[in-house]
Amino acid sequence: MKFSFALLFAAFFASIHAADKPNIIFILVDDAGIGDFSPYGCKYGVTPNIDRLASEGMKFTRAYSGSAVCAPSRCVLMTGQHTGHALRRANQSNIGLLSLPADQKTVASLLHGAGYATGGFGKWGLGNPGSTGAAEKQGFDVFFGYYDQKHAHDYYTDHLVKNGVDVPQSQSGKRTWEDYSHTRIADETLKFIEQNKDRPFFCYAAWTPPHGDFVIPENPVFGQKAWTEEVRNYAAMVALVDRDVGRLMKKLKDLGIDEKTLVVFSSDNGANLEFIESLGSTGGLRGYKRMLYEGGTRTPFIARWPGKIQPSTTSDLLTSSVDFLPTAAELSGVHGPKGLDGHSIVPTLLGKGQQVVHESLYFEIYEPYFQQAVRMGDWKGYRLGTKAPLELYDLKSDPAEKQNLAAAHPDIVKRIEAIMTAEHTPSPYYDAPEQGKARASKAKKKASLPELLNEETKKTK
Repeated sequence: MKFSFALLFAAFFASIHAADKPNIIFILVDDAGIGDFSPYGCKYGVTPNIDRLASEGMKFTRAYSGSAVCAPSRCVLMTGQHTGHALRRANQSNIGLLSLPADQKTVASLLHGAGYATGGFGKWGLGNPGSTGAAEKQGFDVFFGYYDQKHAHDYYTDHLVKNGVDVPQSQSGKRTWEDYSHTRIADETLKFIEQNKDRPFFCYAAWTPPHGDFVIPENPVFGQKAWTEEVRNYAAMVALVDRDVGRLMKKLKDLGIDEKTLVVFSSDNGANLEFIESLGSTGGLRGYKRMLYEGGTRTPFIARWPGKIQPSTTSDLLTSSVDFLPTAAELSGVHGPKGLDGHSIVPTLLGKGQQVVHESLYFEIYEPYFQQAVRMGDWKGYRLGTKAPLELYDLKSDPAEKQNLAAAHPDIVKRIEAIMTAEHTPSPYYDAPEQGKARASKAKKKASLPELLNEETKKTK
């Protein structure tokens, strides 16, 4: 009898504590650049709902994705380990697709253990159905969408996957909104929020637009622009993301849980090459998807939490998606696993002093070939290979990384090279050469590095 009373007592206080935990929604769009959203100076359109997120919350100006391409970026977000330590460091490895191991701690498993309902909607990319990395084996009560990132190119697919099981999709053959996969994914996102309005929940809205294929059922706003069809559709897909952010925010208000909910908006990496000249999707930064220059990893990052985050604030905190897991841990009142590379940014969100800050952020990527980068204060170091000459940029005076200052600052070069050496853990699944080499033919061996990068990016799209 005493034992039963103790359990009841503990459950009662656990329920009280659970009521104090905020809902957490992380909206991660796919392949959108920082220049695609008007809070960051979009030139081709407006994103009113994302604007409202920023005006009612906090906009970060020195925030980064976990990597410059899909799967490793999502791995960093879910595990709190940067790409020098994480399992996934490219979309593919030398043995093919890598799945998260069974004992991996993720944001979803951590929050599930803290009493949260956990749902993911969109693109997973960290383990296909039946593998140890499948979303439902990594802490999600429900995951609906694409498990394999290769499938996420198809918006008119004949099936999506829910908890490892194929779910037939409507296929009228007319390519209507009903046939469009994102319609179902966004609807399932809102359904999950409504179903769990009376308990703390974690909603991972890993929506696929504006990732290619660049198709959309209707395009009344941009359809007449003097752009290619691909560019017109991309712009419309960004507008679609904004519309669904608005739908999500309205749902929170309609359910009366707006002030209980932290909403974060970001992108998994920088924009594609195709949209730099026509749309300015990288916001004037150098590089793009699959490159560790700023255009490949600097991303929008906006956080809104009414009554907790001061409206219309801007933060220059150096942060990346590696910080999401420890932030979620603090918000949920649990301890994160050991070996994290990130730290909680809750103090910054709440307007308090951030005692623990990143002295540097480290990145590496293996496609189209090996690259390393470090952001250290205003300095940025970049190289192709573990022993290659370092390029050095002062991002405060040169955000577009145009002037290599390595020769003038050998002391800074040495510090960044030491960080690269310390933070790079060799992986059995990827080769990190001492000197990065572009796979160019003899006829093209005199091509410039940007030209080779452009060629390689198109090959691996």
